[in-house]
Amino acid sequence: MVDERLDRRGAARAGLADVTLCAGRLLIAYLFVSEGVGKIVYYSAVRDYMSQHGVAPALLPLVISLELGGGLLVAVGFLTQGAAAALAAFCLLTAVLFHGGGDAASDIEFRKNFALCGGLLALAARGPGALALDAILPRWPLLWPRRRPGGQA
Repeated sequence: MVDERLDRRGAARAGLADVTLCAGRLLIAYLFVSEGVGKIVYYSAVRDYMSQHGVAPALLPLVISLELGGGLLVAVGFLTQGAAAALAAFCLLTAVLFHGGGDAASDIEFRKNFALCGGLLALAARGPGALALDAILPRWPLLWPRRRPGGQA
């Protein structure tokens, strides 16, 4: 009897954890997808901004692809850990390349990118949870391992 209650409580917590992970994935994905769309809409201005910071404007299509593609992958929970790791690296790069200035706005953006990187690294380590395509689609072991509910491979 005691064991059954513990199992039910654990299952309820796991359900809440999965809903929370899904909500977190969607909130993070929103930022990247909206930024990717914004870069398409303001393509020439973003290209100029990249040039001003010494970054080759030819990289802009790659940046848009990463933000849109990575954001959508995180949103639906497909290849989540790889997408989250790539977006975490992107956050670090953009913090260093674009937000290293000494003004208050740059400081805020720099810290925001570092915090976002931390959340993405946690997502990459933990996995997307049960409410994700990664949890229901067949696995290809070379691309990503099967995850158990606790996050271990």
